[in-house]
Amino acid sequence: MAITDWPENERPREKLLARGCAALSDAELLAIFLRTGVTGKSAVDLARELLARFGSLNALFAADLRAFSAVPGMGAAKYAQLQAVVEMARRALAEELRQGDTLASPRAVRDYLRLKLEHRPREVFLALFLDAQNRILAEEELFAGSLTQTSVHPREAVKRALHHNAAGVIFAHNHPSGVAEPSGADRHLTDALKQALALVEVNVLDHFIVGGGSAYSFAERGLL
Repeated sequence: MAITDWPENERPREKLLARGCAALSDAELLAIFLRTGVTGKSAVDLARELLARFGSLNALFAADLRAFSAVPGMGAAKYAQLQAVVEMARRALAEELRQGDTLASPRAVRDYLRLKLEHRPREVFLALFLDAQNRILAEEELFAGSLTQTSVHPREAVKRALHHNAAGVIFAHNHPSGVAEPSGADRHLTDALKQALALVEVNVLDHFIVGGGSAYSFAERGLL
């Protein structure tokens, strides 16, 4: 049955307008993005098929063009549109972070870092350099590859913090394995970075590990 034949209060677009985005399921939100289905399938049916195939919205966003286009009815145009939506969300969160006290918006920090790092195929170590009012001065990727205790050099972090005249820094890296839990190497690296930056009076405010749809905070767990 086509969505236009559904009761009006059950159609995704009308439901969103009447009750807000939070009232919709992942499949219903995705159906609004898709707009139309394919022969024999409504947009909601197609959305459910996409989510079943990839497992989650996060995995769908991370899919490459080949995997996305393997779903009947999907192609380069829809893929480009989807990636544009994800990038707009990422930039909107970045704007929110740059408008005020970063520590006053922990949800925005977490959401931004998830969108930034969740889908990277390799480990990436990121630094957000902050001023004395916890406003973002700069963002830099300090390392990309297989992260070990010696991959990110504390002296390089100190050098970049001094370059930006930073008062604080938030570190983040991803676990492509999907497990957002710190390893022993992660803990040792965080301690080394904290000690090195303390020598130049720069505070390490947090270290996030992103993976599996979540972000682990060292600060929240009392590890800083």
